[in-house]
Amino acid sequence: MRRVQGPIAAAILWTWCGAVQAGYIITDLGVLPGGVSSTAYGINDAGAVVGSTSFSGGAGQRAFVYAGGVMNDLGTLPGDTSSVAIDINDAGQVVGVSSNGSVASAFLYTPGSGFTNLGALPGGATSRAEGINDAGQVVGGATTGSAQHAFLYSGGVMTDLGTLPGDVSSVANDINDAGQIVGASTGSSTHAFLYSSGTGMMDLGTLTGSGVSVANALNNAGDVVGYSSSASGPAHAFLYSGGVMTDLGTLAGGTASLAWDINASGDIVGYSVGGGGSRAFLYTGGVMTDLNDLLAPSSGWTLNEARAINSSGQIVGTGVYNGQTHAFLLTPEAIVVPEPSSLALMGLGMAGVAGQRLRRRLRRRSSENRQTGT
Repeated sequence: MRRVQGPIAAAILWTWCGAVQAGYIITDLGVLPGGVSSTAYGINDAGAVVGSTSFSGGAGQRAFVYAGGVMNDLGTLPGDTSSVAIDINDAGQVVGVSSNGSVASAFLYTPGSGFTNLGALPGGATSRAEGINDAGQVVGGATTGSAQHAFLYSGGVMTDLGTLPGDVSSVANDINDAGQIVGASTGSSTHAFLYSSGTGMMDLGTLTGSGVSVANALNNAGDVVGYSSSASGPAHAFLYSGGVMTDLGTLAGGTASLAWDINASGDIVGYSVGGGGSRAFLYTGGVMTDLNDLLAPSSGWTLNEARAINSSGQIVGTGVYNGQTHAFLLTPEAIVVPEPSSLALMGLGMAGVAGQRLRRRLRRRSSENRQTGT
């Protein structure tokens, strides 16, 4: 299922305060040494982030895990030159794709054990892992020779999930802890599907009754998000819940949108496209909000895309900072500053140089929030 701040802010237990709108602390995840840009794709409930750093000169990408304020290079499968980490579960297992330039292979990375090449389906040579649940079950897409099919990798075995009736190809994008799987199946058109053991693959339809839909993620309640479009119209983000597909719309002035992830509380993240380009959004309580509006005006960031959200409301994605495309982590904050006694209980005493810096930081952020009304 699709899921750090500096050490001081990560340790402070910020709380929501009445009807006062809360914003976010933003962390620039940076790049691996020598990298030119980075993208975040997943986050788990411990706040560990996965993604990739890109290098110039055709040097490809390298998968990373960001935890404890440090971006760590995961490397690649043996003999490969490029890798991307796409999802991480609460045990710290990571899935993604590793390539040697001609053949791409789905991988599972387990802390302490390293990489496992998940292989491919019979008749095929390539694969890509898209999602993992807390039981370590992996889903993605793999070639079968002439087409790509959605797969489930469980217990060391890759199983072909097939397609919707009459279709020729499919891909699985996410799996929840109940083993439900979502993705898309393609024939004369492309439709989102929900796969459950015992009932197989169910067509979720589209927003308009015709056209295209793709399911990107689901939570443990079985709520599904993705995007859908008519044959000629722009795509809109959707929520599929209780057998009904709901159009989430766009940000004000937007023309299209896409939902990437949903957490246990039903909060949804993605991006909306308009005249000003791509803007990351949070959809909660029936309202779509531009995440850029929840940052301090002095942040210097433009958040283009939100890719994943965990149960604590931490959000990861990609934006532009000082002219560079970097992965970001958003951590919810409130305008309430913890009392000194609370800080001491958390091991953050207010004495000494560190305490003086912390007091200044908290006062400055509280002042910014009062000035901006957040």
